[in-house]
Formats: sequence, C-alpha cells, structure tokens
Amino acid sequence: MGRKKRREPETATIDSAAHDGRGIAAVEGKKVFVAGALPGETVKFIRRKSKRNFDEAELLQIIEASDDRIDAKCEVFGRCGGCSLQHMSEEHQRSIKERTLRDNLQRIAKVEPESWLAPMIGPIWGYRRRARLAVKDVSAKGRVLVGFREKHAPYITDMHRCEVLASPVDGMLGELSELVAKLSIRARLPQIEIAVAENAIAMVFRVLDEPSDADKQHLIQFGVEKKCRIYLQPGGLDSLQLIEPDSIKEPLNYTLPEFDIQIDFDPIDFVQVNSDINRRMVQFAIEQLAPGPDDQVLDLFCGIGNFSLPLARKAGSVLGIEGEKMLVTRAAENARKNGLDNVEFKVADLSKIDGSEPWLKAGCNRLLLDPARSGAAEVVEAMKLLNPERIVYVSCHPGTLARDAAVLVHEHGYRLEAAGIIDMFPHTAHVESIAVFTRT
Repeated sequence: MGRKKRREPETATIDSAAHDGRGIAAVEGKKVFVAGALPGETVKFIRRKSKRNFDEAELLQIIEASDDRIDAKCEVFGRCGGCSLQHMSEEHQRSIKERTLRDNLQRIAKVEPESWLAPMIGPIWGYRRRARLAVKDVSAKGRVLVGFREKHAPYITDMHRCEVLASPVDGMLGELSELVAKLSIRARLPQIEIAVAENAIAMVFRVLDEPSDADKQHLIQFGVEKKCRIYLQPGGLDSLQLIEPDSIKEPLNYTLPEFDIQIDFDPIDFVQVNSDINRRMVQFAIEQLAPGPDDQVLDLFCGIGNFSLPLARKAGSVLGIEGEKMLVTRAAENARKNGLDNVEFKVADLSKIDGSEPWLKAGCNRLLLDPARSGAAEVVEAMKLLNPERIVYVSCHPGTLARDAAVLVHEHGYRLEAAGIIDMFPHTAHVESIAVFTRT
C-alpha cells in the first residue's frame, strides 16, 4: 500500500469566488476552494479536504492582497467557524449574496423577478440575539472553552468575546468559561444556549449530569451578577428548568412597535436572530401582502406568530399553521395577550399534504410562507387548492426558494413580481431572501 501523500503549503492566484465567499484557484487542473481568499489575490494555502472534483484548503498567508480586502474586526476570524466574510466590506458581502440569489433563480427556476429589491440591511455588529455556544473542558489548555467550533477542525475556538453576539453577551465568553470551570459537572456540560430578549437575557445550560447544590449556587450567583435568567436542560425541549422561578415576573419578549405587538417566547423557541432586520422584514412583508379588512390571510410555518400577529392588525382574518404544538400554544397565548380575536393557530405537518386538510380547504387570498431551509415543496404543489392572489415567501435557502419559485411560475401561473436579499446574518455566507408572487 502506498504512503498517503503529505500535504504541503502551496501558492496560487485566486481566479474567482464561490457563492459562500471562498476563493477559487485552479491548480494542476483541479479547483481548490480557499476560505478567506479573494479574487485576484496571490495566496499560500494548505489543502485540508480532498474530493473528486475539488479540494478544500486553509489560507496560510496573503502574498498579494486584493483592494477589496479589509481587516477583520474579530481576533479569532479565520479560526472560528461562526463568520466567514469579515475580511471583505459589507457591500462586497451583500453583492455575493445577491449574486447567489440571482444565480439560483436563473439556473434552477429559469425565472427573473420583474424588479430586484434593494438589500434589507441593519446593524452588522452585535446583532445576534440567539446563539448556541459549545462548551469543552480542555485539560491541555487548563481551562474550559466556550464559543463556536473552529472552521477546519472539530474543536472549540479559544475565544473570549464575539463581535456579532448582542450586548452584553458579546463580552461574556471568558466569564462563562470561568463559571463552568467552577462546576463539578464541567466535563458534562456540552452547550449553552443564549437568548437576548428586549426585557431580559436567558442562558440555557445543557447538562448531562445533575448539578450539585454548590453548582446551582454558582449558577444562581452568576445570574444575579450578570442579570441573566439561568435555565437547566437535562433532556429534551420539555425538560427546561428555570432556576429560582419565583424571581421571574414576565416571559422573555420582543416587540414589533409598528403594529403595537409584543411577542413572548421561551429561550429555546425559534425567533429571528436579528431583531432590527426582523422588524423591517415583517413590515415589508405585510406591505407587500397589503391585507385589508376583507382579506383572509394564511401564514404557513407561523412559529410563535412573528408574522401572524401583525397581519391580524390589518386583515379580516388570519390562520397560522405550524408543525410544533408548543409553538402553536405560544402563538395563541400571544394573540390573547395582544387582544387579537381574528387570528387562529393550528398544528399541522406541512411536509405531508394530501388535499383533505381543513385548513387547505378553507382557502385564502393572501399567503405568507416562512419555511425552514428545506423549503415549502409540498405546500407549493398544493397551490391550486389555495389559489391566493398574492404570496410573500421568506426564505433562508436560495436553492429551495428557486425550486419552489419554478413550480409557482411555470406550473401555477404566478409572476415573480420582486425578489431581494435580507442581510439577516452579516459576515456569514447565510443568504436570507424574500420574494413576492402575484397570480396572473
């Protein structure tokens, strides 16, 4: 058996860029994707993963830099897998995301919107109000690491702050490390989930063993000092335990002031990570749907009511459908607290539609879609049963948006009126977008 070829540093010029911002070099007839490299640059790199048609490489040195390169703000950029685009300007980041959306619509859907929307933009630092932080007791370093996983290895990045996390959590990673190091279960605590609400900060400690009384006192003290609500999660989502629940007077919440809406949520509920962008996105989506007192709106993948509740301020009636019962219960309670009696929520599996569903037969003339990355293929296939006049589709994956747009346009006779990106996750390659369809 031959000896495995040793990886050595190589030098090449970057010819182009991939949709996720990685630079592409052609070396001996094979493409090499170099994370952190920009087109036009001469770089030194080392290959980390080899595949049939391309290799993936780690950037070692920039020999000749591009004019588009800027200094990354984060001291662990390049090692941390959380951000991948800090080395380029925010305008250049958005141009890559716009090109990704455009290419997917052209290549997969074979469709061009009648108009391209200006990018929906907001703060680019300190925007992330939700995060899952990995935790690892690393004896070789003599400390507990708390942060995001590394880009090129299955390790946790040795970091003390995160520039994209919302304040004050952005500067708490070192303190969380010190807190976990005091616990008897420091080796049995793999994750901390963060939720920064408008009225409070919550931290959920995923624990594999029961904390001791001393452990709980350390956690309680940290919560008091940092003004954080501390939760334990020993099992599934239904195992969430709030330490000292008697001290909590109201749930976590965020507001949509343009619609006089307050939305309560649990720290493990899905909420959009960027509060500023979420407000703009909700307002734009409702403007595009333009519901009036005679309109019936269907909000599919509704979650805890992020779109449904403000829609109910404008529409005659709103029906929200969601697959998770816990979220539907929360949405209904939010409707009650906001004094809305024209919105209803139901549990249904939107990945399995046979045409007999009561909510499907009820119909609608306005439809909002906000699916997960897998898209809304089953809903789109059943669109003739719904037949709405207008559709607003909020997407977190341009590929599945394009796939569903192809069906709407070429099979169901809708026009793609407008489309554009939503810069929900600055400095990452994640592409959020919005598309507006009109029935012809």
